[in-house]
Amino acid sequence: MKTYLCVICGFVYDEAAGLPDEGIPPGTKWEDVPVNWRCPECKAEKGDFEMIEI
Repeated sequence: MKTYLCVICGFVYDEAAGLPDEGIPPGTKWEDVPVNWRCPECKAEKGDFEMIEI
């Protein structure tokens, strides 16, 4: 499982945790997150995220 960082606000999407409150279950791979999904913190587009290693 990987993590992705919003380069605009620093929000981290963790594939292992998902975002259940937004309808994205735990274990959802980044490529399976809907293309029109937006950062819950700053509304940045999915393209504004970069994979990071924690």
